[in-house]
Amino acid sequence: MAELNETSRANRLHIGVFGRRNAGKSSLINLITGHDTALVSEFAGTTTDPVYKSIELHGIGPCVLIDTPGFDDEGALGALRVERTQNAMDKADIALMVISADSTDTSIEETWISRFKEKKTPILGVITKTDLADAATMESRMRDILKIPYIVIPKAHEEVPHLIRKAVLRLIPEDFEQRSLTAGLVNQGDVVLLVMPQDIQAPKGRLILPQVQTIRDLLDHKALVISCTTDNFSAALACLNAPPALIITDSQVFPFVYENKPKESRLTSFSVLMAGLKGDIEALAHGASVISSLTDKSRILIAEACTHAPLTEDIGRVKIPRMLKKRFGEGITIDMVSGSDFPSDLSSYDLIIHCGGCMFNRKYFLSRQEAAKNAGVPMTNYGVFIAAFNGILDKISF
Repeated sequence: MAELNETSRANRLHIGVFGRRNAGKSSLINLITGHDTALVSEFAGTTTDPVYKSIELHGIGPCVLIDTPGFDDEGALGALRVERTQNAMDKADIALMVISADSTDTSIEETWISRFKEKKTPILGVITKTDLADAATMESRMRDILKIPYIVIPKAHEEVPHLIRKAVLRLIPEDFEQRSLTAGLVNQGDVVLLVMPQDIQAPKGRLILPQVQTIRDLLDHKALVISCTTDNFSAALACLNAPPALIITDSQVFPFVYENKPKESRLTSFSVLMAGLKGDIEALAHGASVISSLTDKSRILIAEACTHAPLTEDIGRVKIPRMLKKRFGEGITIDMVSGSDFPSDLSSYDLIIHCGGCMFNRKYFLSRQEAAKNAGVPMTNYGVFIAAFNGILDKISF
């Protein structure tokens, strides 16, 4: 069930904890969770990679705390740690900026706060180590220079979780919500047919995560859910008294299902639904419009959120590259990245084709769309690409 747990984490409110080395970030994490979640040491630079901890905050619900390396780290290895911290910045729905009360220079914090504001990420200042200095000076700096809301960590540490909860509740973005995969596509009582090939890529004894999430979402909408494999598609339709209101298919069999579905049934795919949940689906659909202009000189980036071991006929590493080379020629350049890897310079690409992003939270996926937009590079996703490639994108519901 590892995949399900990872996806559950991706749907939670992500709270990033940022600050200099030894500012008290890990100690704050431990105070919030109530146990030794993060390694604490008097030596600067103890946290070398972002640490993600899933928790439940009373009154807020499921959250992920992100403990990050200090953004003032130095040297070649330190630069890599800062890069990891910058990556975590893109995932944070809310940022806690931890600053020691005895700090006399906040110039680095000002730079990072400016970056968070550019990303429209709510920020909360957290003043720590009040045993080393009076917090009044830092409070004044928070108000007048950094200009962000703040809290002071009291000596009575048992109050910390309550303080954090109250402050975070005020900062939760208005557009953060438990979004629905199928909202607007189904009504109570609708019959929905799911076409789910169980090929070599399907996990043994389980369904892939977008399928699990979609089934749960449909049940929440009181829809009637029927599932079949591709080879039983016609038999499943024959069992119904009327055409299903909606058919949701694996994107890889889009052409087959489209050609054989009842004309009354609307059609979409798990990947397309995921694109709408995690990102800007209209922008992803627009990004697919450049497909017709690709040539054998084009350069494509294929990006996957997860880091699964590729199997035969892997969609990102095998099937989509094969489709591109068959239509545009063997000369087309295709680069592949996975997980948190994503080029900082996207300008050399003609198109980015991203997976559905089920392992990412919405904030992180949107940050990648924003990076592509800033570089002037169109971006689409697997399902949208396959529909557009086969000339049926305008027949797809999303």
